[in-house]
Amino acid sequence: MVLDGTGRGSREKARRRLGFLAVAIAVLVVLAAVALADGGTSGNSPPSHSIMAVSAASPSASVSQSAPARFAVRRMNGLPSPLEDVAAVALPDGTLALLGGLDANDTSTAAVRILAGDRVSARAQLPLAQHDAQGALLGVDAYVFGGGEFSSYDHILRYDPARGGVSQVGRLPQPASDVAVAALSGTAYVVGGYNGQQALDTILAWRPGATARTVARLPLSLRYAAAVAIGGQVLIVGGSHGEAAESAILRFDPATGRVTQIGSLQSPVTHSAAVALGGYVYLFGGRAAAADSQTSAIVAIDPRTGLATRVGRLPLALSDAAAAVVGGHVVLAGGQSAGATQSSILTLEPVPATSAAG
Repeated sequence: MVLDGTGRGSREKARRRLGFLAVAIAVLVVLAAVALADGGTSGNSPPSHSIMAVSAASPSASVSQSAPARFAVRRMNGLPSPLEDVAAVALPDGTLALLGGLDANDTSTAAVRILAGDRVSARAQLPLAQHDAQGALLGVDAYVFGGGEFSSYDHILRYDPARGGVSQVGRLPQPASDVAVAALSGTAYVVGGYNGQQALDTILAWRPGATARTVARLPLSLRYAAAVAIGGQVLIVGGSHGEAAESAILRFDPATGRVTQIGSLQSPVTHSAAVALGGYVYLFGGRAAAADSQTSAIVAIDPRTGLATRVGRLPLALSDAAAAVVGGHVVLAGGQSAGATQSSILTLEPVPATSAAG
């Protein structure tokens, strides 16, 4: 660095040097404070398995700096019949599309249902009965990626809300059920999954009219993770690796293709539902490795730091539910609890931290 390139006298040089010294001292003080804060944060240490050592760009400045909200939970009239493992997409008209899923008899369905408040109507049929897919809104249409019934599928389906039709518009590089999906700037990112023989460690990118391609690798194969787009990046939370539930909070930066662990949940979780709201990612329910180990926890994750904080609980322990933000509140539909497929519809109204009780 050139401290004096202007040709001025020694006083100017001295002032500049003192100024740079003051800035350097201030930077050292800030770095020391950050190091102390990071060292005292609980629940943020990486898990025992190895995570790739790569750096990530800072999240977008548009991410809110406010504290996470709590939620006022209200039960609505339930679904006409129990449903779990459904692909859910919030539509532009304020309704929620529920595509496929498993019924109370563990049988896959091809139905496309539209949830408006607590009113449910059947609008279309998928080409095949399926469950364990996820969906995303790209433009005005809902897209469903993979899924399966007795085997995994490689299709990409489009549901047109205006016409009520479903068509196949693309293919994944290989069959994949148990995926997580997040949409960002017109591109859907398909995270992990299962091809019928093994779990996947890929992050795929796809947009209408293009070919799905691998843009990054996870540090380990994952099924049933939660993925949410926020601040120009994708947060990937929990999931299953082999028979174990995971606790890692990963951040994928589409601009660089880098995947970084930024934190850990206090307890491993898989089969959970997640949304982005008000600058935070909220994780609802899920379970540990055992099929009957559901949790009712609501966890807020700060996408800037990876800090996970429990902010409430659901009225029942719940996994495999559909979740979406509709009209500024969160809708949770169906799911699994205590060994039974659920027909419940829950609405969660965010309560600002300044007015939240307890």
